Amino acid sequence: MAKKILIIEDEELLSGLLRRKFLALGFDVFIADDGEKGVQSIREINPDLVLLDIIMPKMSGFEVLKIVREDSVIANTKIIVISNSGQPVELDKAKELGAADWLIKTEFDPNEVVEKAMRLIGPAN
Repeated sequence: MAKKILIIEDEELLSGLLRRKFLALGFDVFIADDGEKGVQSIREINPDLVLLDIIMPKMSGFEVLKIVREDSVIANTKIIVISNSGQPVELDKAKELGAADWLIKTEFDPNEVVEKAMRLIGPAN
């Protein structure tokens, strides 16, 4: 059974690009376009990895992280934060809330996302 990746991202271009990249590698990929749907999807799908945007409608990525870490059923979910901001205060906050890693949108390429994901959860099967 393929490993599951949930992309919580409101930019369709980016989520579509990442989705295609991970599907090509054999992962099952799910997308939520806001924080509320993201939390609901984590509970329903139980993904092996979440790629999480910080600035989104309805609920920020920081709020999603906080909810996930406080829910014993999903608290161990591996999360990589993907954001436009590389501010040290935001990086520190994401780490405090349990993010496994961080990528800055303007500085990464999709291969870097794949590399970090594979380091955390291994190959798709």
